[in-house]
Amino acid sequence: MIRGRWWLAAAAAAVTATSGIASSSLAATIPATPLMTLYQFNGPLAVPYHDAERFARGDSGSAAGSLTQGTSLVPCLVVRTGRPLTDGEGTPSVGFEVVVDAGEATPASRARFEEVAKQRKEMEVADHHCPPGTRYVIDVRRLYAMNKPPSFDPPRPAGVEASASAGRGGRDEIVRAFHASRHCEAANARLVGRREALRRAWDAFAAESRGRWPGETVAAARHLDFVMRTALYEGHLGRGCNAYGACERSTIALSIRNRALERCQRGQGCTAPGDFEGVASAVSQYNIWDEFLTQTTGLTSCFLRPDLSSHEHYTRLQAMYEQSVGDVDAILYGGADDLAAVFPGVAREDLLRLRHYYHPPAMGKCFPRHERLEYMSGAVARRGARFALIANTRIHVGERREGGHLFQVASIEEVDERDIVTLADLYPGFVVDGRKVTLQPATRCTPYGVSPGCRFDTVGRHRRTPSWLSSGNPLRIQCRPRARDEDCRGEPAVETVQVGGRCDKWMQPVASVP
Repeated sequence: MIRGRWWLAAAAAAVTATSGIASSSLAATIPATPLMTLYQFNGPLAVPYHDAERFARGDSGSAAGSLTQGTSLVPCLVVRTGRPLTDGEGTPSVGFEVVVDAGEATPASRARFEEVAKQRKEMEVADHHCPPGTRYVIDVRRLYAMNKPPSFDPPRPAGVEASASAGRGGRDEIVRAFHASRHCEAANARLVGRREALRRAWDAFAAESRGRWPGETVAAARHLDFVMRTALYEGHLGRGCNAYGACERSTIALSIRNRALERCQRGQGCTAPGDFEGVASAVSQYNIWDEFLTQTTGLTSCFLRPDLSSHEHYTRLQAMYEQSVGDVDAILYGGADDLAAVFPGVAREDLLRLRHYYHPPAMGKCFPRHERLEYMSGAVARRGARFALIANTRIHVGERREGGHLFQVASIEEVDERDIVTLADLYPGFVVDGRKVTLQPATRCTPYGVSPGCRFDTVGRHRRTPSWLSSGNPLRIQCRPRARDEDCRGEPAVETVQVGGRCDKWMQPVASVP
């Protein structure tokens, strides 16, 4: 393990430097590098790092070791002979200090993550140089300022038995029994490998349940559990129990059903007709099942445990599950009449052709009205002998200078249907490496990320559309759920709601994609 306390020393120095010196000196300070997380979507669990001295000689050679996806660290720039270590295109490999090792994380790691993240946000420094003796470097393009701490379920109170909450019977009853079981609890004891751990937990639960329920019913409940998890976390959790959120979850479940029954494809996770679990948990299709995201979201948690009902977050999840499980069960295991009841007024042939959807707000940001905005996955900025790391950061490219450009940091605040861009000169006089500046316009960039041709009185944001969008037919889904409010506290009432269509800014179901 790679440990050290240089970031604490830097924090103390920064506090001293900013507490009583002249404002002219203060103007020379820059933000400290943030706490960052190792993340490569659907990438290998182990991320290699290399010997800094060999890298400086142009021979990275074999890896010196590896860190686990989801590990949080503080990066810095290794400077040798007056220059940071970069490749020929200007991308730095950075030194690092491990803060939370995902492979060894415990519930206490959450507080450590939040403490260091807060300290780094408040810290100002002269430069981002590593301390002497930094031995290892890692590819900066694997680092993201995620601001998401590790997630563990609260421990079960002492003396509280593992009993399931009352359900609808059948498959729902079994799902609730699994969530209350020691097997589910064990699946989330560690931070890494939770997707496979959840599957092993279901295997153990099914073996233990022989004689209590028919085996085929337990298997169907397992499929229902995976689909419900995906429907909840793929949807907008902030919608709670409102009608749109409930219809969104049903639409997600419908796409999973169709991928498992109407057109089973291994590339979409389906190993055999009826493989709802495989489809629902295919990382390439539903990125919420990615290694890092399962560490931070609670997707694999035992959120139906009755003893968690007093926690606000779990109370809402349990209410959202209860609102949708009947409809989702009918979508997966019902017939034509059941589909018609969940989605009234929608042609059956349209329902069965739906296998794709996307959420426009979650797509890649683009800014056609701000032509000089550029995203930096990893670059070096220089001011004299001082160097700064600009990573996982969007900047506004300014005037040309020797070696690159002056720049400002662009922060993006998402407010309702708008992206608010704010520029700040946080690195005054620093010049970002010109090799990292392209200023190429984004492709497939449309207002709100919906189909081209939609017209809006005002446009508050732009997003990139998926490449397959034009190959299918936008579909409007209608539902009549028993809806409550976003807090899931109001009295339920049946509401009619529509989701999708060519110009829906929040969700885009698309039928008949090849």
